[in-house]
Amino acid sequence: MKKTAAAGAAIALTPGSITGRNTRIHARLSNDPVSNKPVDTFTVNARSAMNIPSIRPREITIPDTAGFKVLKGDFHIHTLFSDGQVMPADRVNEAVQNGLDVISITDHIEVRPFFSTVGRWKINDEQGLNHNLSYEIAKPEAERNNLLLVPGTEITKSHMPPGHFNVLFTQDVNPISAAVDDWKKMLQIAVDQGGFVIWDHPGWQAPQYGGIEQGSPLRFTKEHEETYKKGWIHGIEIFNGTEYYPVVLDWCNERDLALFANSDIHPSELSQYGIHNPARPITLVLAKDRTLESIREALFAKRTIAWAAHMLWGRDPWLPELFNASVEMKSISPGTLELTNKSSLPITVSSGGVAINLHQNQKQQLYRAERCKKLTVLNWMIGMDKPLEVPLSMG
Repeated sequence: MKKTAAAGAAIALTPGSITGRNTRIHARLSNDPVSNKPVDTFTVNARSAMNIPSIRPREITIPDTAGFKVLKGDFHIHTLFSDGQVMPADRVNEAVQNGLDVISITDHIEVRPFFSTVGRWKINDEQGLNHNLSYEIAKPEAERNNLLLVPGTEITKSHMPPGHFNVLFTQDVNPISAAVDDWKKMLQIAVDQGGFVIWDHPGWQAPQYGGIEQGSPLRFTKEHEETYKKGWIHGIEIFNGTEYYPVVLDWCNERDLALFANSDIHPSELSQYGIHNPARPITLVLAKDRTLESIREALFAKRTIAWAAHMLWGRDPWLPELFNASVEMKSISPGTLELTNKSSLPITVSSGGVAINLHQNQKQQLYRAERCKKLTVLNWMIGMDKPLEVPLSMG
């Protein structure tokens, strides 16, 4: 760089000089452009001049809860291998940037426009027949980035019950695809493989079957009841993309199902949510350890909590346990509580009509009315329109 200062205006960019992954600009230095003396070449890193931001991965802190590690996941993601707009490796990198521990790429079986014979983006037929391809492409990138990748797919029946289902922990999607004309057979094959089945975006019911587009409330159709009774539904999305379905929490409580908040992302993360959006949907999994085997066990045990739009939804006992692990609570006088949020989770509490937001790692005081025996967590829901309540001692 001393030579750079000495050269002054003598530096000139050479044609075709922008090369390399880090976008380095190659320049040529000559003190005497007329002479035939050898020229000295060097490299200038122009990152600062180009104003390229250095973005660190989002840090999400959640304490271990009830003896389990709390893993952050997104179990509904699409790529160019169905109707998404990015490659599988990009989904891995987006997840790492968002501080996630686990994802599942769940490309559609029935919706694969880029494999069509129409359009300039057609992928060859031999690749198009392999419905495991997005997982196979993403897996090496996930291993390099220490991200857990769950094999999966989406069964898509848009114009009839039962709608869409994600299947996690598939062994081979191709036999499921081969039964594409019979959705019940598809689910049977998926479950026989040991798959975990999620009912996706239950608000997307077709109008002719009483869906919300017709103004009717969300409901279990007779097809859903039949599917549930056969053991082919293990969880439901309470939050999908930017949509929230409050009644799903009651459904999961009544039927012993797992809750999910998933992105169902099709464009890039930047296009849909921006960078490190704290309101982005995430499914929290209470797992014995950070392995795929533990995640699978936790899902079937229904140890999940949904987090999106600055709200959390969970079942008893896991939501109360998460609060107890995340919030340190002390009574510093008969009418005053000192609260510390040890997590990155959004927490708004109220006692006796006074509400405060608990900021991470800050001690905050909450005054409570005399004889008030509970703390209400306004943005943590344990039932439809039912916020979590934490009992208080009278000390």
